[in-house]
Amino acid sequence: MTEAMDAEFDTVAEWTAQVALDLGPDYYVPAGCRGSGSPAALDWLIEQLELTSRDVLLDCGAGVGGPAAYAAQAVSLNPVLVEPEAGACRAARTLFGFPVVQAVGSALPLADASVDAAWALGVLCTTPRQVELLTEMRRTVRPPGRIALLAFVAREPLQTRQPEGNHFPTRERLVELIADAGLRMREWRSTADLPSIPTEWSDRVDAVTDALAERHAASEAWELAESQSKRIADLLEEGAVTGEMVVLRHA
Repeated sequence: MTEAMDAEFDTVAEWTAQVALDLGPDYYVPAGCRGSGSPAALDWLIEQLELTSRDVLLDCGAGVGGPAAYAAQAVSLNPVLVEPEAGACRAARTLFGFPVVQAVGSALPLADASVDAAWALGVLCTTPRQVELLTEMRRTVRPPGRIALLAFVAREPLQTRQPEGNHFPTRERLVELIADAGLRMREWRSTADLPSIPTEWSDRVDAVTDALAERHAASEAWELAESQSKRIADLLEEGAVTGEMVVLRHA
């Protein structure tokens, strides 16, 4: 990963866990979902994947573990987290106590057909090995292959405007990647079509962000992570990049 992404997913991830611990349990899941999922998005994905308490869900590129914890609370399932950054792994264990394996999504250390469903939220654009990531998810999920993505997609190739360490596919390229990985489309929905984030949730996320800034604003890691987040937020605001949720099955 780049220096900016290391800062965000390693150093700032651990700081996030500490802030959430200090604020209290009601802040754990919103803190763990910063940048990786809203309640409406997660509810839609849980419904479309038909997740139940009998399922083992792989969260590929799990970050601090908020989305997996949200799913566990919603349907009492068992999540397994895979995350490449050590700081995020430690943060997820601290906040939620889930099994976390430090590994990259393009080389999952899991047996074939060993989980019931999988998702990767905001992960695809962080790796150049996008076909490999999707292929590995296909390999590890039992048929019929319940897989979901929250993918950030470029309206057109960004070229020099691509934020450091990101590889936003176009919509057309995402469709190609899915087919190349032996998957087929089942559902597609833009995050722009979702209901607004509940005020209580956004207030808790803001409280975590404010506490992080208060404690770490002078640090290089915080400056790098915030600069990266702002570049992506600017692209989303102007419509150059959109958030797309895709539900897949084995082809």
